[in-house]
Amino acid sequence: MKKNGKNQKQLQDAEAIYKERFDKHHDELRWLYMELYDNSSMFAELCDNMMRFFTERKEALKSMDSKRESRKDWYKQNDMLGMMFYIDNFAGNMKGVKSKLDYIEKCNVNYIHLMPFLETPEGRSDGGYAVSDFRKVQENLGSMKELEALTNACHKKGINVCMDFVMNHTSEDHEWAKKARQGDGEYMSRYFFFDNSDLPSLYEKTVPQVFPTTAPGNFTWLPDAGHFVMTTFYPYQWDLNYKNPRVFNEMMYNFLYLANRGIDIIRIDAVPYIWKELNTSCRNLPQVHTIVRMMRMISEIVCPGVLLLGEVVMEPAKVVPYFGTVEKPECHMLYNVTTMATTWHTVATRDVRLLKRQLDIVNSLPEDYVFLNYLRCHDDIGWGLDYDTLRLEGIEERSHKKYLNDYFQGYAGESNSRGELYNADPVTGDARFCGTTASMCGIEKAASNQDDEMMEKAIRLDVMLHAYMFMQSGIPVLYSGDEIGQFNDYTYKENPNKAADSRYIHRGAMNWTLTENISKRNTIEGKIFNALEWLEHIRKSEKVFVSNADTWTVETGDNSVLCMGRYFDGDKIIGLFNFSEYDKTVSVNETDDGYADMVSGKEMKLNEVHIPAYGFYYLKKK
Repeated sequence: MKKNGKNQKQLQDAEAIYKERFDKHHDELRWLYMELYDNSSMFAELCDNMMRFFTERKEALKSMDSKRESRKDWYKQNDMLGMMFYIDNFAGNMKGVKSKLDYIEKCNVNYIHLMPFLETPEGRSDGGYAVSDFRKVQENLGSMKELEALTNACHKKGINVCMDFVMNHTSEDHEWAKKARQGDGEYMSRYFFFDNSDLPSLYEKTVPQVFPTTAPGNFTWLPDAGHFVMTTFYPYQWDLNYKNPRVFNEMMYNFLYLANRGIDIIRIDAVPYIWKELNTSCRNLPQVHTIVRMMRMISEIVCPGVLLLGEVVMEPAKVVPYFGTVEKPECHMLYNVTTMATTWHTVATRDVRLLKRQLDIVNSLPEDYVFLNYLRCHDDIGWGLDYDTLRLEGIEERSHKKYLNDYFQGYAGESNSRGELYNADPVTGDARFCGTTASMCGIEKAASNQDDEMMEKAIRLDVMLHAYMFMQSGIPVLYSGDEIGQFNDYTYKENPNKAADSRYIHRGAMNWTLTENISKRNTIEGKIFNALEWLEHIRKSEKVFVSNADTWTVETGDNSVLCMGRYFDGDKIIGLFNFSEYDKTVSVNETDDGYADMVSGKEMKLNEVHIPAYGFYYLKKK
């Protein structure tokens, strides 16, 4: 009887907590929903299902929700470090990832991004972003039960788990798409179907193309169905119609189902695209923000420990609306995409001016905004730079893009980089670039040439770039393999399902044999791993690295040396980063009351700092 009484008390307490959260958001959620859909019965259904998902949520996850609610800035601390990887490339399957958690801990990582793992058709998946079943794991990777076992094991080690939620579109193999293709009007209304080209032609006048060379146009003709269907990305990815409340409701149920499997961070893929309107670009429309705001509220009601990470590929100043406002927040975190591209521009030009300007823009934003910073990720590098500023220096867009692509292929600018182009357009001359951090830094070429001096500089560049990334405002994310300096993997060309996509050059399988060298400090792996481990230790032990610290840049008088400052609660550090292959001496106009290098412990003054080629310093004010 006592046990039943205790369970009844827990149930009552849980219901009271849910009611408090629901009441807090109900009026705004209902207002926004009715503004979009004007459908009270569908809203009532949504609310009923939210309660159901809350009830089904496991006690351990509810306990984590409560702890995170009591400390809403838990993800803004200086111990946050991410790593992203494909499950199969990293460890074969989910059980394999679970067996590698000790290694992930050794990397000081407490946030892993599992690249797309939901069911997708073989050969028509766009790297996993064409989902055919939102509640099924790819069989070769595991099962939902194994996903829950993995997230549970991660939580016991204090590791957060992130996954991709592809909500702009489904695979053409999704059950909705199959029924739509068969002419079922209910399911056709969940996509954008047209029986002639009139409206598609009007859309094409204002909607940009995402992949003009590999997937031109925004519509695909289906001969068997006698209709066009909107396909913004690839022909096998059918855009969902969020004007239909059934689409929104069902996708929110998928969202909550996945959150209940123990996912901590939901990465919303292609956020700006999810609302379509004729005579617009179908990008960044106001209704997108309504949808994301509703997602945020639904999450805060059912699973408030879950974070929303928006994938918005624009410069920081333009992605800001996706954070929402203090009163009505949307995404918790966003990617710092432009700074990543500008970083590699800086490597190729040895000129920090554009990067400094970019960082100044980020630093001017409210400190509560959290960006994810990275050097490399699963995707290509698109050269979406600030060409208006570069033109003032006499740099034109087309010629500069060619230079950057030539540089990182190793053809120009005395480059030691290795990599390949992606989506090269011979008409416009545009192309994106693919390669691992180590190969782009010259480590692959140095190893091939057996050139010790070249290798020393290449490793120094690699470590300096990571030190600079750790110094930025936000959360640093490693791409798996970068911690041991893994090279490009050219074997993708032997796989017919991958050969046409050069992005697989940096999506190679994790070489676990190389990790055996991390304790050997004279190896490539040992030098990089141990250098990063020390930087990670510094970042975790120094409060000045919290996400909401004051951050700024400082002029050094040398265009190849970047200077960044951080201040928090009485602590101040100055970071200096030499993007040149030559030694430099600079003077920093900051209070010169004595600083010590946090890496070596050496005392230094700012009026004359000698920085080796591709070197850096973390200088802490004493």
